[in-house]
Amino acid sequence: MKTLVYGSLNIDLVFSVDHIAIPGETISSSSLIKGAGGKGANQAAALAKAGMETWMAGKIGRDGAFLLELLESYGVHTEKVVQYEGPSGQALIQVEKSGQNSIILFAGGNSKVSREEIEQCLLFFGKGDLVILQNEISNTDFIMKMAKSRGMKVVLNPSPWNEMAENLPLELADTLFVNEIEGAGLAKMGPEISAEDILDRLCSYFPKTEIILTAGINGAYYGLNKSRARGEIVSVPVVDTTGAGDSFSGYFLTARERGYSVQDSLNAACKAAAITVSRKGAMESIPFKDEVF
Repeated sequence: MKTLVYGSLNIDLVFSVDHIAIPGETISSSSLIKGAGGKGANQAAALAKAGMETWMAGKIGRDGAFLLELLESYGVHTEKVVQYEGPSGQALIQVEKSGQNSIILFAGGNSKVSREEIEQCLLFFGKGDLVILQNEISNTDFIMKMAKSRGMKVVLNPSPWNEMAENLPLELADTLFVNEIEGAGLAKMGPEISAEDILDRLCSYFPKTEIILTAGINGAYYGLNKSRARGEIVSVPVVDTTGAGDSFSGYFLTARERGYSVQDSLNAACKAAAITVSRKGAMESIPFKDEVF
């Protein structure tokens, strides 16, 4: 089985602030870090760090060459990433003292992924292979349809949750990773509804799909039709929540591929996410397999 992450690659500009700036406010930052990110790149890094042989596909400008170098240092195959004469995706991230963050995205090459590039990439993959997607690049719906036509398993994290995510062919996903906001939007329920109720609604909507719902301090929930499981959070001092969900999904998928039970996979993924939030940065903060397994 080959694992492909088709998704976003971003240059992260991370500002450390006392609090998230509000409209009309100008604040100072105590530090600025230029790093590597994007949900796709973060997930590829998490999978590779967890021990999964992983390919990354997407689109960057020449300003993003260091992204490929970093991914390759973790063991990710990057030959499926297209480079073009334009800017890479960018993320402006404010991180406050509590570790909470606020993110502004500029799509760059992430919005330039073409159907022709997708067709060419997927020729290398086939039946039983895994493709992992998010909602940060163009033509995600086309990737889902083509991947399924080739017998691949489709994993989707529909983040950020917006109208584009709602219009994806979600029924094609074999596995859905959502947080409470994304889950509530997908379930068409208010944010005050419990994680358990959101999960029940999603499992009724998608009875053949594995649903993994991350719920912050309340841990993570798994559902497939009537089957349920829960992973407890590992309590640590929070430094930076960036990349926690990507670390979680990478380790959950790797644990399942290793033959772990759903419960043990949830526990491993919660541990990986906890280690991630205890460190600064996005993919740099994701732990290696020996720290988790």
